Parts: sequence; C-alpha cells; structure tokens
Amino acid sequence: MVAPWETSTGPKQSTMIESLKQAAAEAAITYVQPGQLVGIGTGSTVNYFIDALANAKIAIRGAMPSSQASAKRLQKRGISLIESDKVFAVDLYVDGADEVNPHNHLLKGGGAALTGEKIIAAMARQFICIVDHKKLVTTLGKFPLPVEVIPLAKEYVAHKLIKLGGQPIYRDGVVTDYGNIILDVHRLVISDPLSLERTINQIPGVVTVGLFAERKADKILISTPEGIQRR
Repeated sequence: MVAPWETSTGPKQSTMIESLKQAAAEAAITYVQPGQLVGIGTGSTVNYFIDALANAKIAIRGAMPSSQASAKRLQKRGISLIESDKVFAVDLYVDGADEVNPHNHLLKGGGAALTGEKIIAAMARQFICIVDHKKLVTTLGKFPLPVEVIPLAKEYVAHKLIKLGGQPIYRDGVVTDYGNIILDVHRLVISDPLSLERTINQIPGVVTVGLFAERKADKILISTPEGIQRR
C-alpha cells in the first residue's frame, strides 16, 4: 500500500515536507549545550533550526554562519555571531543536505553556500545533518552536483567535468558569497563519493565541490511521518 505522503501533490504535500523539516530541526536542539560555539548551515531546514535555537534560549557562546543569508536570520533572531577569523574550531555544526547516502556521505550546495558549509564542517567537533526522509538515496547524484568555480576557470572546469562523465550547467544569475559561480553537474552516478570529491577538488579553478565524504556527517537526524530516526 502506498502511503498518502508518497502520492499527494500540491499544497498538502508541501505542508507535510515543511512539517518534517521543522521536526528534524527541532530534534537537533537536544545536541546543543550551553557555552558551545555552534556552526550554522544554510537552507530551509536550517532556518527552522535557527528559529528553534532562538526559542530554546540556550546560553551558547555564539554562532558561526556558513552564509550571509544565515547570518542575517541569526541576527534577526537575536543570536550573537562569532567572527570566523577568531576561532579554529566549533563544538557543533548543524546543516541540511540535498541527498544523503547510507554511509552518511552528503551531496550539498543547492543553496550555493557549499564553500562556507564545507569550511565549518571541517572545523566541527560534531557534525549533525538534519533532513526529511525524501533526502535519503542509495547512490548520490540524482540531484545535480554543485561545484563552486572561480569565474576565470568556468569553461576549463566545465570541460574537465564533462570528461568525468557529467553534464555541467551554469547556474544562471547566481554569485556566491565569495564572488564565484556555480556549475551544477547533471548525469553523474556517484558510486565513490570520496574519490570523486578529491578528484574534482584537484581541478584548477575549483573552489570546492558539494560532496561531503572526506568530512561526512557524524549523525543524521531523519524526519519521517512516524517520527525522528537517528543514525
């Protein structure tokens, strides 16, 4: 029997997904402790986490946002920011993902904030990923793989990505927080995320790729209609 949330479309399904995102975000609050420096990702699910963090009124040391968008939301909710050049580590990093495989490898970057996200994930002592169950996949790559690229290298990097078997498409009108562009790579079946991450990161002109395998999530909080699953 097919469950209703698998077949419904339109506003009802959208409301269900938003509720699942919010539930995952609120579940992550239990990992936040007073005095911690908390890294904050970017995206719609993280926005719910920021709101929940503000409502919880936990006396954290401060927050380090991965993007200007998250910084603005944190400030609006009265959460103090920590300047990134003042610290080399964060206690906890909370972020979403576009896809998650069974090994906790992630595909991220749909919001064009992958560079900031990758830096803070690398700094984190614990990385919590919050997603709804529709983000779970067996193999990464159905969602186009974002690659942040220095504008000068756009055509060169695109050529290299084609040789890797992908179809890179320029994300029109998007400029990252660091002044770069995004190439979204379609038609990749990512059977070895760690190897592909290293390969793409070695292409001159690539700032980073939206594969989080070298620094994968420590814990995934998955929101389902039956409740929160943890792995």
